[in-house]
Amino acid sequence: MVGSGFFGLTVAERAANELGKRVLILERRNHIGGNAYSEAEPETGIEVHRYGAHLFHTSNKRVWEYVNRFTSFTNYQHRVFARVADQVYAFPMNLALINSFFGRSHTPDEARALIASQAAEFDTAAAKNLEEKAISLIGRPLYEAFVKGYTAKQWQTDPTELDPSIITRLPVRYTFNNRYFNDSFEGLPTDGYTAWLERMAETPGVTVKLDTDYFAVRDQLPDVPTVYTGPLDRYFDYREGELGWRTLDFEQEVLTGTGDFQGTSVMNYNDIDVPYTRIHEFRHFHPERAEYPGDKTVIVREFSRFAESGDEPYYPINTAGDRTKLERYRELARKETVNRKVLFGGRLGTYKYLDMHMAIGSALTMFENRLAPHLTDGTPLSGEDD
Repeated sequence: MVGSGFFGLTVAERAANELGKRVLILERRNHIGGNAYSEAEPETGIEVHRYGAHLFHTSNKRVWEYVNRFTSFTNYQHRVFARVADQVYAFPMNLALINSFFGRSHTPDEARALIASQAAEFDTAAAKNLEEKAISLIGRPLYEAFVKGYTAKQWQTDPTELDPSIITRLPVRYTFNNRYFNDSFEGLPTDGYTAWLERMAETPGVTVKLDTDYFAVRDQLPDVPTVYTGPLDRYFDYREGELGWRTLDFEQEVLTGTGDFQGTSVMNYNDIDVPYTRIHEFRHFHPERAEYPGDKTVIVREFSRFAESGDEPYYPINTAGDRTKLERYRELARKETVNRKVLFGGRLGTYKYLDMHMAIGSALTMFENRLAPHLTDGTPLSGEDD
């Protein structure tokens, strides 16, 4: 197993628990858990997600029942607010935002009619770029306030130069519901992500080796099935070119003299002249933790940019050029599965942005449909994608 994120740990736990197999996990970092890793900030004890906020939510009952084997969950429901100029709005776009932004009360039908009239400037099907597409969905006033600057910061590109396919839909809720997710199940692991991940890694038969680069040792490994969750292009030594990703940078600060900086867990900063996209205040993810100090808090400013070689990849850019390279890499991966019994999974191994529940669900499917039949009955590993 290459990588100890949720995908790798799920497959490893299933193989050890269900089949009694011994599983070796190689992890290049000095900790398990991939980007879901969390740790206590030393000065305050506040749990911080080192690689950006991770919010667990799913409507997949199978995934929910599986993860509850390793952790209980709080009743946290994610709510986001957006700061534009000197005002804060409930987000995503809903009736409260519309009423606040336009300065009067609207019924749901009145709000629908208002947005429809403003969106009529462009036809959605004929939109030539992201800006035109967004305006055709939500109108120019909301686009310029909540999308234009934020998108430019995320992509480091003017929205008029971005492909319209990047925004397939911009939902507007014509109710006062401001829950960010609409899934059936939502919460944060009661004891934190690292405690959850460690319980998975402690499954009898699972061994984790940290600070170990798979590519430095793979010639020494036995000829057994391998699940690879690292970057797909790296596995093949970038022979078809590097795939494009966006990455994130984080600026962490401990504030003293206050126990509450912004009153919520995540505040988006939509104006283009603010260099970061959002600020996380991690104490608000676990308001039930009475041990957090009342006079200190931890904030993390998040910045988005194109990834360069050596950066941690987060979001696939997925341009036409990337998709062409990806098809070639997928063909190489299919052959590698058949010839060398290497399976490719996870966000990096598939070049797909997967939320945590999606990664876990995909891992369960790979184990049940492909790996378990091979390990129990000798069914050949196919090169087909999950």
